[in-house]
Parts: sequence; structure tokens; C-alpha cells
Amino acid sequence: MWTEEYLDQLLTTPSPKLIADISKIKGDIIILGAGGKMGPSLSVLAKNACKAAGIDKKIIAVSRFSDPMAVDLLNKHDVSTISIDLMKPKAMDTLPDAENIIYMAGRKFGTDGQEHLTWAMNTWLPSLAAERYKHANIVSFSSGNIYPMMHPQDGGADETTPLDPVGEYAMSCLGRERIFEHASITYGTPVCQYRLNYAVDLRYGVLNDIAQNILSDQPIKITTPVFNCIWQGSANEIAIRCILLCETPANALNVTGPETVSVKWAARELGKYLGKAPIFIENEDNTPRPNDAALINNASKMADIFGYPDVSIGTLIRWQSEWLLAGGRVLNKPTHFEERKGKF
Repeated sequence: MWTEEYLDQLLTTPSPKLIADISKIKGDIIILGAGGKMGPSLSVLAKNACKAAGIDKKIIAVSRFSDPMAVDLLNKHDVSTISIDLMKPKAMDTLPDAENIIYMAGRKFGTDGQEHLTWAMNTWLPSLAAERYKHANIVSFSSGNIYPMMHPQDGGADETTPLDPVGEYAMSCLGRERIFEHASITYGTPVCQYRLNYAVDLRYGVLNDIAQNILSDQPIKITTPVFNCIWQGSANEIAIRCILLCETPANALNVTGPETVSVKWAARELGKYLGKAPIFIENEDNTPRPNDAALINNASKMADIFGYPDVSIGTLIRWQSEWLLAGGRVLNKPTHFEERKGKF
């Protein structure tokens, strides 16, 4: 069952709701930073939705495109590509006009020791995009890391929770939001801040991280006891549909699954499918921390607007196990969901 082609097909088949909404979006869509983990499938999903809706809309993916498999996927599905380093002087000025922007460019891993580059990618580059596309709708990818850690019994951070980022990566993500917020107030740019908390694609993600530990007999730290995640296909659909939510001043939307998932429970469920029992370390000194806080988000607003994600956590766990047992490709890009001091 599981092949790269089949996984990509799952990720890029639009739902009836997306097909209906893509018809309401006026103008072309440019995806800036489309070469990362989510961008290629998001771009193809948008194009497939346009085809299913019978509308002629350009979907333009912009990135340096270091992964040839991503370029091949985009080309096969008639997504226009522009290969460019957006950090180069005046690169943004060479891009075509568009009525809609999905801004995915950013940097997380490698921040520790190269903080200046992370801040440049996450704040200076958005300022160029905000100026270049000040008359467009902008969906800006952000992160749940900008919230404070919450105890599970408090239900997770919602969009009204005061922001309190920990570490330079998270602070720079808040900086990106403030740049687009400034554009929204100054230029009247309609903006939606898309606060994502852990997409799962099977080739990477929190479940992949936990499963890899189980398969390699590595202990799973319970320093962070719970997490949120969402099927990447659902996350991408919501990102595209968020174009219709762009407002002035900017609004925000938490995007994740409805469950607060126990690390121990998820590991044990994965272990059942993988045929191996997980090994746990409660924390560095191996003492229990039963109600420790974590970066968990409340996505009730998202569910009210778009409905619950189509793929449940139980299905994701089964799919993740089947993918790895079938020898599926992994990106070797751990999420570091257990990180508590904001060092990436």
C-alpha cells in the first residue's frame, strides 16, 4: 500500500470543502518558501483543487528548491516554479504580482550559534515580502512556539493567550508576526497568522520521531509529556482556505489536531504496531514530572471554522507504523518537540 506516490496522492487530493473555497479565492496564489517540508504538497494540493473546481488559477511555488524530488512533484502537477534565493538583494522585486500570498519561508534548526541568520530569515525577509505584496492577502506561517508552555489541565493556549516565546527561534517567529501585523495596520494588508503546531507527513513529524526511537531502542524522554499534531494534508488545506480569513488588522488561527496526545500513550500505540516496547526516561534525573507544562495549543476556533481534521490520531499512528515497516523514506528532520529551553 505505502509508496511515495501513494503518500503524495493522499496529501494532495483536495476535499470538497477546499474545492468549493478555492473557487471563492480571487486571483493567483504565490507560495513563498515552497521548497520545505510542507510547501511542495501544499502547492500541488492548491493546483489540484483548481483543476477539480474547473478554474484557471496560477499556483506559483517560489524557493531555492534544493530537493529534486520536490521539483519533480511540482512539475508533474503543473505548478509553476521560480527557483530563487529570496535573501539575495532585490530578489523579491523580480517576482510576479499576485493577489494571494502564502508565506512559508523561515528558519528554525541551526538557530543556536547562528541567531543572526534566523532573525534575518524570520523578520528581515518578511519585511521585504510585506512591502512587495502589501496589496495582497497574506497567510503567514507562524508557530505554536510563540505561546507560553501550558499545563495539560488548562486546555492549551488559544488565540487570546498572551504571547511569551522562549528562545531566539520562538522570539523571531513572533517578530515575523509583528512585521506582518505592522503591514496590516500601515498598508491595510489583509493578513492571517497561521500558528501551526506539528504537522505529520509520515516522512517526518512527532510520531516519526517517537517511532524512530522505538525502532532503534533509544529511550524516549518524557520531559515534555504531551503534544499536539495534525495530518499535513489537513494542515495544508486549512492554510489555503485561510486566504479567505485574511483581515485588517491581522487575525490569528491555531492549527493543530483536537487531541492533547500523551507521549507515553502514543509510544505504546506505535510499539504495538512496530512490535517493540518503547523505553521511557521520565526526565534527566529519572524522577516523575506528572503534570509538567508543554507547548500545547487549543484549536477550537479552527474546528469551528473548518471542522475537525479528516485523519484521527489513531489513524496517524497506524499509518506512521505501516510507513516505517514498509521501508518508507524519512527526511531525518526531527521536530525536537521535547525541547523546553527554545534552543534549536
